[in-house]
Amino acid sequence: MEGKKLYKSKANRMLCGVCGGIGEFFNIDPSIIRVLWIIFGLAGGSGIIAYILVAIILPEEH
Repeated sequence: MEGKKLYKSKANRMLCGVCGGIGEFFNIDPSIIRVLWIIFGLAGGSGIIAYILVAIILPEEH
């Protein structure tokens, strides 16, 4: 993983590109990340807060 950086995806986005960027970084389907994020969101709302924080913190892809 040397040289790889985590960015919000421009090509694979639904809302802010967070799940697409994480999927590209770990080389997995972003749909899996989206489903996991929904599960965390339904489990007490922690996923919603985490998504908002990550969307603010992660830089855009160049």
